[in-house]
Amino acid sequence: MIEEKERKTNNELIMIGIKLIVCIALAYFRKMPDIEIRYPLFVVPARAMLVFLGPSLAVSILRLVVIYWYIRKHKFKKNIKDNFILGINRIVSILNTIFIVLALMIFMGTDPKEFLTSITIVAAAIALTFKDYITNMINGLIIMFSDRLSLGDHIRVHDIEGKIIDITLINMILQNEDNDMVIIPNSVAFSSVIVNQSKQNIKKLSVEFELALHYGYTPEYLEMYLNKVVEGYKQNVVAGGVTIKTTAINKDMASFKAQVLLNHYDRLKEREIRRSLNTAILRLSTPNPE
Repeated sequence: MIEEKERKTNNELIMIGIKLIVCIALAYFRKMPDIEIRYPLFVVPARAMLVFLGPSLAVSILRLVVIYWYIRKHKFKKNIKDNFILGINRIVSILNTIFIVLALMIFMGTDPKEFLTSITIVAAAIALTFKDYITNMINGLIIMFSDRLSLGDHIRVHDIEGKIIDITLINMILQNEDNDMVIIPNSVAFSSVIVNQSKQNIKKLSVEFELALHYGYTPEYLEMYLNKVVEGYKQNVVAGGVTIKTTAINKDMASFKAQVLLNHYDRLKEREIRRSLNTAILRLSTPNPE
């Protein structure tokens, strides 16, 4: 992984070097005397290439400087995955897209200033049409540059729970306990109540269930029973870490919520613990669960 990261950094440096050489060559070409007469077919393409490569080169250098400063400041490893770095990369991608569009406009013989002035109404209509995408992009950048959510955090959004594996300009991608990829729009994540379990010292595992009232199980008995069930996971579960909450009582059934305090997050062990709890709860429906 580290070698791959270093190879990627070397490739970026090589690309910056190529851009620099091409920019110098194009600038020299445009300064040649009588260039429009001697090479009329190459004047517009050269100008378009400079419009793209010049700003793109500056942005690439600035990106490397900012990321290097950020890593040195926080004493991170070179292969660190961080929201700030992710946000910088997304902004660079947006700027490069804008530079490409401007270069294409110049290549097609269109003055960008006149074009932008003439399509004010069209631009407003486009912004209105794609407002959801624009909102997602803005919310995505806010999430990337905040310290509340980070790559690798285990979060819960509504009834969806999983680990953040990527944040794009449009969506947040989670990996749940079944290894499914769950895609949540950034606008939904930004406006929802999110429980970030990775920011806590310990993690909670919750299991909700219902039992018939005629069994007569009390919360105290259920806590004692389920604490015995998780005794085989002492390395993962806090001692006496199972608590029972009564969430509802109706005519025939009582609803409970079991919460288990975990020392650290381990997806495979968590799945085993959840399975053991579910099996034990199913046995409660028999006359003699023990």
